[in-house]
Amino acid sequence: MAGPSVFDVTALLPLLAGLGTGLALIVAIGVQNTYLLRLAVSSGLRVVAAAVVVCAVSDAVLIVAGVLGVGAVVDRFPVALLVVRFVGAAFLVTYGVLAARRALRPSSDAMRVADEAADDGVPDPAAGSGPTRPGTVAAGRTRTAPPGQAVTMRTAVATMLVFTWANPHVYLDTLVFLGSVANQQGPDDRWLWTVGAVAASCLWFGALGFGGRLLRPLFAKPLTWRVFDGLVAVVMLTFGVLLVVGA
Repeated sequence: MAGPSVFDVTALLPLLAGLGTGLALIVAIGVQNTYLLRLAVSSGLRVVAAAVVVCAVSDAVLIVAGVLGVGAVVDRFPVALLVVRFVGAAFLVTYGVLAARRALRPSSDAMRVADEAADDGVPDPAAGSGPTRPGTVAAGRTRTAPPGQAVTMRTAVATMLVFTWANPHVYLDTLVFLGSVANQQGPDDRWLWTVGAVAASCLWFGALGFGGRLLRPLFAKPLTWRVFDGLVAVVMLTFGVLLVVGA
């Protein structure tokens, strides 16, 4: 059986280049990634899946819009980015202060243990037939989450939308930068490059959201949550201040 031709391999180069550029741009500590990791270790599977979809679809929409030339429109209306900048900064600073408060003054019952099957609607074999009732603990199937901080799907999606769309850097990275790089590939290769960049977002957010759930045993310790919330506060406040000063 003949191997792939030189033409076939060459045709994949734009896709691989887009994948590599997208990963290089997105794999970094940021507000999206930090919040998604928090959801991964504290929320049910459906909430995490919804947050992953919001991140991936948002990136895809912005990247495609950049390829279609919307980035040029953004450049012509800097006032719009200015408004987004200050709205995003206010949200980030508020969230950062709340995270710092959680780190410095944790509640007396630092952790809540609940049945993961209850949140995900999956029957637990160890508990007999039918899904476990909310508030009960089934043997061998536990989930850790900060007390009073288990967010609903609506809250998680709304918060992730704000973290994504109220961040002016996301427009510069996707609409302007990725859009311009994609169009430099030429009319024949730019859409393959775009598919690679979109795939990078899907891979990264999926890996972070679903892979982050493997860290749940580590977050069974109250100290881990205090350290993590401290790091969240640093990230959110840093990005918030940078937005205010225009960095």
